[in-house]
Amino acid sequence: MVSIASWNINSVRLRLPSVARFLQEEQPDVLCLQEIKTIEQTFPFEALKDLGYTHQIVHGQKGYHGVATISRLPIREFSRHDWQDNGEARHVGVELLGPGQGMILENVYVPAGGDIPDRAENPKFGQKLDFLERMTRWADRLDRPTLIVGDFNIAPLECDVWNHKQLLKVVSHTPVEVDTLQRFKDAHGWVDIGREHIAAPGRYYSWWSYRAKDWKVGDRGRRLDHMWASPELAAQATAHRVLEPCRDWQQPSDHVPLVTEFDL
Repeated sequence: MVSIASWNINSVRLRLPSVARFLQEEQPDVLCLQEIKTIEQTFPFEALKDLGYTHQIVHGQKGYHGVATISRLPIREFSRHDWQDNGEARHVGVELLGPGQGMILENVYVPAGGDIPDRAENPKFGQKLDFLERMTRWADRLDRPTLIVGDFNIAPLECDVWNHKQLLKVVSHTPVEVDTLQRFKDAHGWVDIGREHIAAPGRYYSWWSYRAKDWKVGDRGRRLDHMWASPELAAQATAHRVLEPCRDWQQPSDHVPLVTEFDL
């Protein structure tokens, strides 16, 4: 059994106590972090090694973005794509070398895309769509069992947001984003593990805005974080969890972790 976790931590150094608590309580074999907001030189390698996560691959950036994959199992860096095409640190891929040997694990942080869902008025929105199109061309050539996880910054299904009609024109749930993400899904035949285990229209959110005084009262969530697998790998997923209580921890991230267990 191998357990893989994914979490947009929104600053790994600021929220290191939360990362440590999560690792101690949940004991995943591998944790993929997004939005670490630090360069490699200031990543908390030693603190995480002390918790047993001795294998660490970091693609960092000062103050923004950044991804890291830390593991109790041996891993090696496998890929590092610039799907943003501007040098931002938004992806790193690893290969598992221990139990689960041969699995490719891709960790990605898709751009948020700004506030206006119009490429002409908002270049960031166009960059987001272009990022996904580059991912799609990459996915079309994949020939190994792969798990891609991270903050996709898109809630694709009507039931993936607290109010479908109100959010149709809000970046993260617009039809053009949903269609673009669907093309990425079709390019490799990805299986959406979250929705395999928490079937639509079941409630499933992974992000709640900081603007809400009490995130639980309004429960205005969105499912922005995902774990998608090649079909043969998805068939080996035995469990999937969304750890909503983490949203209540001290100085929380606005995202919560996802965990999938595989019988490999």
